[in-house]
Order: sequence, then structure tokens, then C-alpha cells
Amino acid sequence: MMMKSGSMEGNAESSPSQLIDARISELGDWRGKTLSHIRALVKQADPEVVEEWKWRGVPVWSHAGIICTGETYKNVVKVTFAKGASLPDPSGLFNSSLEGNTRRAIDIREGEDIDENAFKALIRAAAALNAAR
Repeated sequence: MMMKSGSMEGNAESSPSQLIDARISELGDWRGKTLSHIRALVKQADPEVVEEWKWRGVPVWSHAGIICTGETYKNVVKVTFAKGASLPDPSGLFNSSLEGNTRRAIDIREGEDIDENAFKALIRAAAALNAAR
């Protein structure tokens, strides 16, 4: 079940980055901290990344196409890579949505850490794949 807030829907004056800030603040728990950390890693890996807010409340990071999304659920923060099945994952970060032909996801649960270098390598690979098309 996705966490949504009526206060964050449809505010034409808010930028996607402001909406993502609001989501992080609204969560106010480990999920907000995790989403904030993921966001920082994405920006470190690809300083040209564009933040978007799609599908009525999903943070999206793009560079020449969608790189990944950051969804928050009750027990997991899910980072879904739009073209994850085409990306090398030597560290085995992908642990969800493995059956599809296109997407791959990383489910992060409370207390879990992510291999920052491997994650940033995935971000860079996804951006390069998008730019090559």
C-alpha cells in the first residue's frame, strides 16, 4: 500500500524536488531517512539527474529517460530501475521484480544498508544506457 498525502497532490506551484522533500518529511521515520539517502546517492552518481514526481506521488529520477523510482511502502522502500534487466549487477543489489524482462528493483527494509558504491554504479549504468538510446 503506497503512502499518499492529499496535501502533496496537485499543488501546481510545488516543484518535483519540493514534493520529494515533503514526502521525506511527511514519512518522518526510517523510510524517509532511507528515501533521502537514496536520493543523495542518485545525485552523487549523476549530478545531471532530473527529479520528477509522477503517478500521483512517486519520486522519479531521470536522465535521458527514467533511471529509477523511489516508492515507499509500510515495510519497504522500493527503488525500481526502469531498465534494470539490462544493467550489470555484479554486487547482486537487485532483490525484487526479478521475473520481468525490463525492470528490476531493490527492496530496502528497516535497518538494512545499501552498498553505496554498487548502487551509484547502477545509477551511472542506467544513465549511460538511457543516453545511448
